[in-house]
Amino acid sequence: MQNRSKILLQNFENFLQNHLPVAKSFHPTYQKALHEMFQAGGKRFRPLILLHVVDTYEPLLIPGANFIAAGIEMLHTYSLIHDDLPTFDDAPLRRGAPTLHVSYDEVTATLVGDALNSHSFYMIGDAPLDADIKVRLIKELALNGGAEGMVLGQAIDCYFENKKLNIDELTFLHIHKTAKLIAVSLKMGAIIVGLDSTYEDLLYEIGLKIGLLFQVQDDIIDVTLSDEEAGKTTSNDANKNSFTNLLGMNGALEEKQKLIDEIEEMIEKLDEKLALKLQSMINYYFK
Repeated sequence: MQNRSKILLQNFENFLQNHLPVAKSFHPTYQKALHEMFQAGGKRFRPLILLHVVDTYEPLLIPGANFIAAGIEMLHTYSLIHDDLPTFDDAPLRRGAPTLHVSYDEVTATLVGDALNSHSFYMIGDAPLDADIKVRLIKELALNGGAEGMVLGQAIDCYFENKKLNIDELTFLHIHKTAKLIAVSLKMGAIIVGLDSTYEDLLYEIGLKIGLLFQVQDDIIDVTLSDEEAGKTTSNDANKNSFTNLLGMNGALEEKQKLIDEIEEMIEKLDEKLALKLQSMINYYFK
């Protein structure tokens, strides 16, 4: 990872840890549970791609953009907490730590996820940015993380467990469940710095491809790595619609390379400085 990425990531991590929701009360575990998944770490991939867009065009806006990046990471973390619940994947490990329903109970985990979902929008509302910009950011995150995005993908994923989808249906599933939150992270960076709509749309389309790549790689990891190596529960997708289950390992590896090639071709249409940053992230995370 390049030095600038490391600086952005470390500054964001410090910001995030200092802006986690505070809910002091006589509840014995709720406050600790609210913070636990963040303190366990994570790739912070979605916040970082947003911050790279902002850093490329308006680096002085990074302090305000950290609020938005934190909101995205909170929404993403809520989705992981809920995805691990017994009613979904019943996974005991996430980010190298026990999942919240294991450490505490299912009610606590569900409510912490609910709280982080809400607090993600509070973070955007609290950002030192123009009000009209914040309205656009809230709408984009709600659209891509909610009923027409990630939640729709999760609904399809759960409903069609044990029912084989074709490649177009599988792609639709993961565009919504995984890719849209990555795509909107790039688009929200473009909104913060005031790029034109054509450039916003290009970044969003690149983000959808990166999101699919992210999912293909995740499916490969599920088959090839142990729980300890991956830092989360693996070999848990036997009944799910995954790229490895549908295409086989060789087919999934071919799909991964195809997506990398398509992304690199699309990245060439970007400004050179941003293209280099995104290419560096592709190399670091996926190669």
